[in-house]
Amino acid sequence: MGKCCSGDVDSVVPITSTRYAINKLKLPVKTAWRPWSINDEVGGYVEEYEGLTSVTVRDAGHFVPSYQPARALTMISSFLQGVLPPP
Repeated sequence: MGKCCSGDVDSVVPITSTRYAINKLKLPVKTAWRPWSINDEVGGYVEEYEGLTSVTVRDAGHFVPSYQPARALTMISSFLQGVLPPP
């Protein structure tokens, strides 16, 4: 399964461009767009499609781990465990 990650303040590849590209693929949605959390705060948003998972990371720029290391760790750990980030 493919994974896609975007910082929501990324000026290099804006989240709108990522979502536009994903929408052009016309993949069926498995899990609707929803927030994910870390430490009782919204860490970003996640949407799961057939064969692709898209995650945004709140307050992160183009290099997500350098802007939001804790949120990036939660996201990457979830990917490696084969689960969506926690709601």
